[in-house]
Formats: sequence, C-alpha cells, structure tokens
Amino acid sequence: MNEPKHRGMLIINTGDGKGKSSSAFGVMLRAVAREWNVIVIQFIKSDKWQTGERKMAEQLGVSWITGGDGFTWESEDMEATEQAARDAWQRAADAIGSGEYDLVILDEATYPVTFGWIDIEDVVTTLTERPSKVNVVITGRDAHQRLMEIADTVTEMRKVKHAFDLGISAKKGLDF
Repeated sequence: MNEPKHRGMLIINTGDGKGKSSSAFGVMLRAVAREWNVIVIQFIKSDKWQTGERKMAEQLGVSWITGGDGFTWESEDMEATEQAARDAWQRAADAIGSGEYDLVILDEATYPVTFGWIDIEDVVTTLTERPSKVNVVITGRDAHQRLMEIADTVTEMRKVKHAFDLGISAKKGLDF
C-alpha cells in the first residue's frame, strides 16, 4: 500500500455557499497545467447548458460528461432524473476504477447520494478502492457523513450573502 503522501487525494467541497464547483474547476486547471489526464462528470446540469468552464475544459482536452437533466425541482419525470444520476454514477465509477485519469471531478455528486438515488456504500467502496494515483474532487451541498469521513480534505462553503437572494440572476462569465 502506498504511503498517504503518495496516494491520490479525495477532496469534498460542500456547504450552502457559492464556489464549490468553481474551486473544483480551479483544481482542474492546475491538473491540466501539470499534464494530468482529467475528466469532469456532472450530475445535475444538463447538456442544454453551455457553461464557460465546459467550453474552456474542452479546449484544454479535458473529458467532460454532463449526466444530469437539469435541476431536480424542475424535473417532469423524476424516474428519468434518478436514472440519469445512476447512469452518471456508473460512468464515474468506471472512470475512477479505470486508473486512466489522474483527476476525476464529480460535480454536484452529493445530491443523488443525499437523495438516495445512488447507494452510499457503493460510492464509499469505489472511492476507497480506487487506484492510488486517482485524485477525486466531489462538489455539492449536504455531503453525506460517510463521504466526509473518508475524505482527505473537506471544505464547507458558507453563504454570508448571495446576489441571487437580492434578485440578481446568474451572470455569464461569473457564474457559468
């Protein structure tokens, strides 16, 4: 078994504040600069959203899978929404287990775990048994306690004030 300083890290960005995914995408840029093989798997956002981070990632050669179908509260077919999350998890588990990637970002993956759509013990097993070089960053509110227990680093973003609460919508270039 590798010494802890030589194994891949598990990082969780959680909490109700802004910046969880943005932080993960900052790590993505660092990894690309170090010539790591990187994949991003999104669990909530749909292919309809053309985000700036995805546009830049594709230019940098980052693999990108958008596995969600949009905000869960807007879903017209919750069975399909849940299945999309399970399918995204299968693709994530395959990417993690393959050892092909140095960094796997599971954007908004806490939600389907919290909602019970993905089995937490399957996630924990996949993460704890991953190849030693694979680093994983998980984002989303309400990270499951089991995920936080096995993580190397957990950061909780706390909302102090948010423009959305003032009626200001998300801005291209700042928020997406």
